[in-house]
Amino acid sequence: MKPLITRSCLAIGLAVMIVATGPFSAEMGVTGVQLAAAEKEKPQKTRRVPTMSEQTYKKLSQAQEFMDLKEYRSAMNVLDIMLQRSRRLNGNEIGQVNNMRGFVYFSEEKYEKAIEAYELVVGQGEDIPEGLETTTLYTLAQLSFVTERYRDALRYMETWISKANNPGADPHIFMGQVYYQMKDYTAAIKQIEKGIGIAQERSLTVKENWWGLLNYLYFEKENWDKVLEILEILVHDFPKREYWIRLAGIHGQEGHEKEQVNAMQAAYTAGFLDRERDLINFAGLLMQEQVPFRAAVVLEKGFEDDQIERSAKNLQSLGQAWQLAQETDNAIPAFEEAAGLSDDGRIFERLAQLYLDDDQFEPCVEASDGALDKGGLRSIPQAHIVKGMCQYNAAQSKISNLNRARKSFVSCRNEARKDEDDDNNQRICQQWITYLDRESARLTQLQASL
Repeated sequence: MKPLITRSCLAIGLAVMIVATGPFSAEMGVTGVQLAAAEKEKPQKTRRVPTMSEQTYKKLSQAQEFMDLKEYRSAMNVLDIMLQRSRRLNGNEIGQVNNMRGFVYFSEEKYEKAIEAYELVVGQGEDIPEGLETTTLYTLAQLSFVTERYRDALRYMETWISKANNPGADPHIFMGQVYYQMKDYTAAIKQIEKGIGIAQERSLTVKENWWGLLNYLYFEKENWDKVLEILEILVHDFPKREYWIRLAGIHGQEGHEKEQVNAMQAAYTAGFLDRERDLINFAGLLMQEQVPFRAAVVLEKGFEDDQIERSAKNLQSLGQAWQLAQETDNAIPAFEEAAGLSDDGRIFERLAQLYLDDDQFEPCVEASDGALDKGGLRSIPQAHIVKGMCQYNAAQSKISNLNRARKSFVSCRNEARKDEDDDNNQRICQQWITYLDRESARLTQLQASL
């Protein structure tokens, strides 16, 4: 029994956080966006840009007040009037106005319009502060991603990386997400691994979703060694049920039965296997690995904790585990309860065999009748054999009982004759009939001599 791994259970949801700043942040130095993507700073040449006039500053402040009140249309009116008089504005001022316009459009979720405005910002080239340029490039990359303009997103991010100071891991993770959306998994893996490598070099935390995306990408490329390697990291650093289940599933898929069981055992010990199908699968793996007693204990606890439904199928699994563990006294109650909930003759068939093994002959006969009545058996002749053996053993000294057993073996022989390939059961049943006839004759002679 190997838990199935489906692509849907490994699917990863991706989200992008759009970061936008106020119109004056770029003139005040390094922005929040830059700090998020560059953990280390190095000296940078200061760019000389045209000075903002007092009148422009006042108008931008007025627009900013409207924005603070979320009166975006009023803010846009102020900005549009400013651009109508753009002949009076220098490149820096035009960039600042369009930066604010981009933020207004972004706030209104008009992303295409926001992109147009931000493109006008970077279009001012050397006239805008370097901080504003890099911030806007980063924002353009993210907005392009949101609007599914993936090649633009890559282009803007690559430009941003070329201008940024010691860029960190985030830009490469972002590019990996873009390539993932483009289904270029090889390029996506390269970027994600580069981002993780940068984070590790700087002793920074590698985020769970980075490993998750990388794991998914290797899964799509069917590189199972890498999938297992990353899952080992995930279960160690971010222990969760789904990671343990995936780890066990991939080990099973690759034929690593011992590792599969060990992964499920670790998950069980940690309390992650709290769903019915998890516990049933784990018990099945334990029986497959020939440790049925542990399987039975797992199932029993699952029933006790109300994690496993007391259905006929589940109770039958418990009975099978106890039976394989040669714990007949525990197996019988499980099969009895299962039989009471089911019309499946096979459950009664197993129960009859257990009663025979436990020398409970009359219950064995009743269970055999139940099996034959309900049908669906693996072997009808075998059911008659078990019934006949129980009838014989119930009272070997009574001729009437021997006759009752003989009828069962005759039924067995008749059923076996219907199958031309069932010579073995025909022979066994005929041997029993011959033996019972001799016993009946012997008992009749014995009674006559008394």
